[in-house]
Amino acid sequence: MNSLVILLLSAALLLGIMMWKRKPPAVWREIPAFTRLHSTLGLSVEDGTRLHVSLGSGSLLDASAGSALAGLAMLRIVAERTSVSDNPIVASAGNPTLGLLAQDTLQAGYQAAGVYDLYVPTTGRLTGLTPFGYAAGAMHISKNEDVSANILLGHFSSEVALLAEASDRENVTLIGASDNLTGQAVLFASTQDALIGEELFAAGAYLNAGDSHTASLTVQDILRWLVIAALLGGAFAKFAGII
Repeated sequence: MNSLVILLLSAALLLGIMMWKRKPPAVWREIPAFTRLHSTLGLSVEDGTRLHVSLGSGSLLDASAGSALAGLAMLRIVAERTSVSDNPIVASAGNPTLGLLAQDTLQAGYQAAGVYDLYVPTTGRLTGLTPFGYAAGAMHISKNEDVSANILLGHFSSEVALLAEASDRENVTLIGASDNLTGQAVLFASTQDALIGEELFAAGAYLNAGDSHTASLTVQDILRWLVIAALLGGAFAKFAGII
């Protein structure tokens, strides 16, 4: 059953990509956090400051895999667009596999920008093996490495408060999203423009990362309306005594 659902969703995504290529660019609703992120990327290159992308401590083998992949997609875009900065972007992770993928993603971003020789392998880091150990290791990056913005995108729980507090103490811009309700609550209270719910997975589309990201967001909207229609239909059938 799960395999069938995955196949159907994959088919819907591919159909969305094909349909999207035939349509003019969409106009998305404004999300202040992504507007701030756009300006942050440009300012970091102009100022010669460093960006820190934190991927959380999620695993690729459980329910947090989606947020981890979304964080890697964001890292790929940010690495490519800030590759010519005087201070290279830094990525931190709290999972060994995610740490290795962070290094590979940074490498791919620099290669796509045509400046592969500027890639520094040590900018992709595993800062801890437990959630709080990871946060304790990552929070020092803001203080010691001339960071102008912390971009938190992945699986975070209550430990994200340490990263938020470190950003506030160093007067560093904080943009964050988590797939965990506790993490979302902390970030909502700690950031000026919070990303809520499925906005976590919209980063690629809002940063013009490619047709696949745009189609993915379109498919999410379609499936959301289908779920709403199914719920309303079930409620009506129950009210009418059909079921």
